[in-house]
Amino acid sequence: MPQQKDIVKIAIQMPGAYPQLIQLDQKKPLSAVIKEVCDGWNLPGSENYALQYADGVQMYITESNRLDIKNGCILRLTKAPGRCAEDLFKGIQSSDAGVRCDSLKELATVSTDVTFAQEFISRDGHLLLVKIVEDSNESNVIMTHTLTGFMELMDHGIVSWENLSSVFIKKIAGFVNAKSTDASIQQVCLDILESMVLSSHSLFLHVKQEITMERLIAHLQVTNQQIQTKAMALLMALLQTAGDSDRKDMFDFLTKKNVRQYIYKNIIHSSGSVQDEMAHYLYVLQSVTLNLQEPRMRTPLDCCSQEQRDILHGLRQAAFETESENSLSHERRRSLCAKEFRKLGFSNNSNPGQDLSRTPPGLLALDTMYYFATRYPDAYSRFVLENSSREDKHECPFARSSIQLTLILCEILRIGEPPSETGSDYHPIFFSQDRLMEELFCVCIQLLNKTWKEMRATQEDFDKVMQVVREQITRTLSSKPTSLELFKNKVNALNYSEILKLRQTERLHQEETLAPPVLELKERLKPELLELIRQQRLNRLCQGTMFRKISSRRRQDKLWYCRLSPNHKMLHYGDVEEDMENPPIETLQEKIPVADIKGLLTGKDCPHMKENKGKQNKEVLDLAFSITYDVEEYSLNFIAPSRTDFCLWTDGLSVLLGREMSSESMRSELEILLSMEIKLRLLDLENVPIPDNAPVVPKPPSNFNFCYDFSQTEQ
Repeated sequence: MPQQKDIVKIAIQMPGAYPQLIQLDQKKPLSAVIKEVCDGWNLPGSENYALQYADGVQMYITESNRLDIKNGCILRLTKAPGRCAEDLFKGIQSSDAGVRCDSLKELATVSTDVTFAQEFISRDGHLLLVKIVEDSNESNVIMTHTLTGFMELMDHGIVSWENLSSVFIKKIAGFVNAKSTDASIQQVCLDILESMVLSSHSLFLHVKQEITMERLIAHLQVTNQQIQTKAMALLMALLQTAGDSDRKDMFDFLTKKNVRQYIYKNIIHSSGSVQDEMAHYLYVLQSVTLNLQEPRMRTPLDCCSQEQRDILHGLRQAAFETESENSLSHERRRSLCAKEFRKLGFSNNSNPGQDLSRTPPGLLALDTMYYFATRYPDAYSRFVLENSSREDKHECPFARSSIQLTLILCEILRIGEPPSETGSDYHPIFFSQDRLMEELFCVCIQLLNKTWKEMRATQEDFDKVMQVVREQITRTLSSKPTSLELFKNKVNALNYSEILKLRQTERLHQEETLAPPVLELKERLKPELLELIRQQRLNRLCQGTMFRKISSRRRQDKLWYCRLSPNHKMLHYGDVEEDMENPPIETLQEKIPVADIKGLLTGKDCPHMKENKGKQNKEVLDLAFSITYDVEEYSLNFIAPSRTDFCLWTDGLSVLLGREMSSESMRSELEILLSMEIKLRLLDLENVPIPDNAPVVPKPPSNFNFCYDFSQTEQ
């Protein structure tokens, strides 16, 4: 007698027959279950049939995934994967073009299932698709289905990309390089080439040799957004996989062709909004480009390098007009140099290279100072001379400030950090401005001098000034300025007094200076307001959220949606298409009873973070959470689209589990609600009744003797 927990109640459909409602015994072999179902419909040859999910992603049921079947699932009796693979294998080789087209179209759909893919590949079906591509005798429609099916089969990782022939790679590259190729074919080919590049260095070299950068850039200039996105994906794959030398050559080519400016003008500026996937690639392009400066940032100044010493002395000579140094004695010249380096703001004026030994920012600080001195010599001289002539301890040290400012910009722009797999926070200014790091430095070093004077700072206030400057830069960049001029105007308008006002406003929301009775009122109000936040969280879970699956082979897989049932008893989820914003709950094929949820994990404790240990950066860890269910053997893993969604979902799931909410969003919202409610309640403390109707105006008094006569002069 099977135990109750091994029994799952499901419905099984078949076209042209009444559904069967059965109690699936998970202990019974799947072949025996299928035979019983076939017997129920008097179907011979049960070995030719299999079970498949009827809704959503129609995946085959196997012994390895059958435990995922939940109560209420609807399955369908269909052809066994082996039989389906055999039929399609024959159909693809048919002499009838219509049969070939239909077979390849179906193949492109069913190849998403790994069970079918294994059967088809075991018959060398993928080699049949390769031959069709190499021969290139089919119509555009058939070729599109062929390439799509091939891509889906390869995406399972059953066959290595390195097994592909040079002829096949040349054909795929040819479709991309050709000017008159069908757009659907080019989309899939760009996708295939991206996967090749990411799979191995040898394929990267092969693809780089076959693909012309001119054609890849041309694909960015088409109106088809899918082609643009796929071309950008391939470009990012090439840049990320390339070695330092190849990467620099590619960037030099992109700069020569003004690709960044084109992206800004035709993708960012003209469209007004950028799709999530394209936003990610723009973020990656920004990150990879800025990271070209990482070697300089990690390298300290070499005192033995004549070139670096010359740059240091060039900074000194550009700032101070001195007499010919050749006529001075060694001691006199050494003393003069030390004095001028001290005026420049170096801490170690006898050996200024020591100031640049810290990494980061290393040599990058020397680069930014030299860029400012040569690109804007008047502003440089004005900064140095203005501060070197002060005798009141209020001088702003140029060198020390520049080194710290370079470090701050590296941290804000995340130079040295690898791009996140889910990041999309790019700066539009990056695409409208060459040498962004250096130009931002030139604006911000002058801002620093301005802020120093506004704060009437001394050397003891150095760290305080740098904190204000960091805040000015961060707040301005968060407003997404689209040009350097706009950034300059905004950051200079955000002066020290404005920063103080913003801080004061934010502090008012945080500081508590309430009397004891009011604090008591606050504690009494908390439960009511917490319940309000709980209901809001549950309502948000009922609305649902779109999540992205992250694959180890390809950066982004398919989208999936998760939402809570209106009665708060079921968590429904399933794969969806990108254009489906708010799918109905009936279309989500998977579900987990809330009663089965055992735990909520976040960050590095999540199973999908442990699997990729060492590969995830802090940004991804901050967005990751998982729920464990049944006997904690299974988990549903999430990576939230944003920190806000992370807070909403972890709070909502905590409510469902009967736990306290703990996110920063909850604390912020609770403080806002408490502040508003207390202010409203405090109005009643004045004992002034507020009537429903306006009060009647009283009659005038009988006399006005109470009035003071200002015409009389007081004695």
